[in-house]
Amino acid sequence: MYPKRVIETARLRTSYYRAGEGRVRKLLLLHGNLSSAAFYLPLFQKLSRTWDVVAPDLRCFGDTEDAPLDATRGYRDWSDDVYAFCQALGWDRFYLAGWSMGGDVVMQFTIDHPEMVERLILIAPGSPYGFGGSYGEDGTTYYPLGLGSGGGCANPGLVNVMTKRSRLFMRDMLHHFFFKPPFRLSWQWENLMIEESCKVKIGDDRYPGSFRVCARWPYVMAGKTGVLNAMSPKYGNLNALLDVKEKPMILWVRGDSDEIVSDHSMMEFGYLGQLGLVQGWPGEQVYPPQPMVKQMRHFLNEYASKGGSYNETVIDGGHMCILEHPDEFLTVLREFAS
Repeated sequence: MYPKRVIETARLRTSYYRAGEGRVRKLLLLHGNLSSAAFYLPLFQKLSRTWDVVAPDLRCFGDTEDAPLDATRGYRDWSDDVYAFCQALGWDRFYLAGWSMGGDVVMQFTIDHPEMVERLILIAPGSPYGFGGSYGEDGTTYYPLGLGSGGGCANPGLVNVMTKRSRLFMRDMLHHFFFKPPFRLSWQWENLMIEESCKVKIGDDRYPGSFRVCARWPYVMAGKTGVLNAMSPKYGNLNALLDVKEKPMILWVRGDSDEIVSDHSMMEFGYLGQLGLVQGWPGEQVYPPQPMVKQMRHFLNEYASKGGSYNETVIDGGHMCILEHPDEFLTVLREFAS
């Protein structure tokens, strides 16, 4: 097991893992929602043969200093934290990878600091148009802006069990959403990931975040603070990446059976309403499921049309397919970096 380190940055005390220190090639890994840097540890042994690889805990997660999140800045609180972290490490240019929510954070970081990003790896990233609150391949937003997104979209049962640090519930999340059944990690890795997930900071300005109510289905709108609101299309739109002058090559990796970031996401009101799991769904003409994968592809095609380039790789697996088939992922990464 790799020891966790702590570094003081200009913004907050950040915990992180590192391996392969001193190697010329540098790889920075950012984790997703309800997780931590530890989710990358099963890959560290093989990654460190080639890379100086670092994975920090983002604000509101893991062992990084507890601090509120201003959702009105979209992903910029995290992006600014990562920049301060890189300054503290002395890193000025590197490969940058993000999984799930971390995929959106790395896109924001590339908008803010394109000169630091050699190449970009997106692993099951959330839609660049926000999580929830939009429809169509081009990410058209609902009115009022922020409808059906943000802190009010969190499953109340999930928030409750996270508050109580329910390991049984988190084990079920790993088995049925992070991975494609019947895949199972070793008991050691599974227990570590559950422990790390339970470190999420709970509250209106942490996870899941605040919310507002409204008269239109699904009756919730994004608030101004906390994790899920930062991912709302009201604040978290990443279209500015299309206009970055020097566009890094992008590798987009996703699982073929991902039920979190998907065109039929089990975490999104439109699809849950279609399944009858949220009462009052007004129908597909009014509130269709958000096509997250199609939105990502539409976005990357625009990126390519403006001078960028990307490769899409689909791996058999769920939301964290890179742990289900690590050798396949590492081969794709090696080819992308060559």
